[in-house]
Amino acid sequence: MRFLHTSDWHVGKVLKGHSRLDEQRAVLREIVQVARDHRVDAVLVAGDLYESSAPSAEAQQLVVQVLLALRRTGAEVIAIAGNHDHAATFDAYRPLMASTGITLAGGVRGAADGGVVEFTARSTGEPVIVALLPFVSQRHAVRAAQLVTMTPGEAAAGYGLLVRDLLAALTAGFRDDAVNLVTAHLMAARGKLGGGERSAQSIVDYWVPEDAFPPDAHYVALGHLHRRQSLPAPCPVHYCGSPIALDFGEQDNPSVVLIVEAEVGAPARITAEVPIRSGRRLRTVRGAMNELARHAEEFGDDYLRVLLCEPSRAGLQQDVRRLLPNALEVRIDPAFAAPVDPVNPVDTARPARTAAGVERGPAELLHEYCVTRELIDERVEALFARLHDQVTTGNT
Repeated sequence: MRFLHTSDWHVGKVLKGHSRLDEQRAVLREIVQVARDHRVDAVLVAGDLYESSAPSAEAQQLVVQVLLALRRTGAEVIAIAGNHDHAATFDAYRPLMASTGITLAGGVRGAADGGVVEFTARSTGEPVIVALLPFVSQRHAVRAAQLVTMTPGEAAAGYGLLVRDLLAALTAGFRDDAVNLVTAHLMAARGKLGGGERSAQSIVDYWVPEDAFPPDAHYVALGHLHRRQSLPAPCPVHYCGSPIALDFGEQDNPSVVLIVEAEVGAPARITAEVPIRSGRRLRTVRGAMNELARHAEEFGDDYLRVLLCEPSRAGLQQDVRRLLPNALEVRIDPAFAAPVDPVNPVDTARPARTAAGVERGPAELLHEYCVTRELIDERVEALFARLHDQVTTGNT
């Protein structure tokens, strides 16, 4: 039987104040076409369908339309909640979506209560068993383990071990005469960050060891990490990555969905990594204004992060944006930052307001502070930007 593995759509994501809903609509339309072209028996969506736990009406409408379109291809459609999704809302819509043949899983459930889905592959007639493990937070892990395993849970056991117990209980009904699949949203211990994940749920406290995955699973379809990757484990374990670059830290990640074939008695194999090309490219460019002007036409429709290789001056950012309308982020390259008194980390060469009277933003102030302390690390600034976005937009 054949299925499509996708995850981390993050519908509703805004990049530096720019809505990407039209891009996401095109990306998801492309995924539906892939499912149709490959005549898949099932589509597994491994979490983070939305960017926010309180998505806009437009974002919700798009996701529902896409799930229905995937179902109209004739495939079984199974989607679980990720750490960005609102699990209770998924479960509220579960009965309604089930009436259309779509399975939604918000919270962790026992195998007999919807934590395991069974169907017959339309192409081969083979029985298929899918164990579902939506994202579970640390504070809910013990309770979820108690609910599923029916044994007392201990917080001291550690998050990874509790998740291992959950997976063991959910996959206990795997059979030799069926194709056994797992879809989960979690941070595998050897996984590599894609560049735009929510750091609070990617730290070591959330790591799940590779021996947590059952050896009798034909395939484990993971979501959470935005980079396409395979992991060493007792069975085939794969992240498909996000089908669209979500932040500049992901600009070099390939955007794909996976087509997987599985049969009774043999490990699954990935037969195609289908490129998804509808999302606009994200690109970081460096140079002085005259260099950028020479290459402006080469940047096309890409969204740009611009690192200026010249000292700051009043109106420089506005000049860049006039030259490059798709520049979403403009900053001075650290090598060209104005000198600052290390005793008093206030830029003495430049007032807190530009000559035009425009205040510098928090990200720019943090960048300049890091320069004064010789703590230049794009990961720190990216984390600050994500946290600032969450606080100011309420997406915490």
